[in-house]
Amino acid sequence: MIARGYLDPPVRLRANQVGLWLFIASEAFLFSAVITSRFYVLGVSRPEELNQPLGLAISLVLLASSLTAFRAETSIAHDDREGFLRNVSITIALGGLFLLGVVVEFSEGLRLFPPDTLYGSAFFTLVGLHAFHVLTGMIALGVVRGLGKRGRFGSDSYWGVEGVVKYWHFVDVAWVFIFPTLYLVS
Repeated sequence: MIARGYLDPPVRLRANQVGLWLFIASEAFLFSAVITSRFYVLGVSRPEELNQPLGLAISLVLLASSLTAFRAETSIAHDDREGFLRNVSITIALGGLFLLGVVVEFSEGLRLFPPDTLYGSAFFTLVGLHAFHVLTGMIALGVVRGLGKRGRFGSDSYWGVEGVVKYWHFVDVAWVFIFPTLYLVS
């Protein structure tokens, strides 16, 4: 089973899968703690000036990126390298569009509810934490795109793509909880 410090490929794959799910679980606890803190400190209050249309728009962009990420994974699983590269590129672009929306959100938020207010603190912490995860997801997608372009993945071996796409879906699901927490609860 172990030769020269390396695990057999099926054992290594299983270890990678378990490791990813443990990582995602730990991230879920982190987001849950921050969301719970928002409700503990503020109850269900939110500023009326909050830009809900912008929040909804960036939410739709992020949800669309989950579809293109899924299509990228499905494409590489069927040896469609061109479809993989196209869909992973679109996913990265949609992530960038989401982050651009966050920048607009932050600039409005700084004016309306500064970070030294209770709502501002909760807002900037949650959105900033999530934006960091989107950024790291985009970097990971860029890495698998580069590896995929060089032929690293195919229908027989695409765990790297699958793992990154699972992380991307987690980031999207986290936003599904953050959006109503910040924008809809009142």
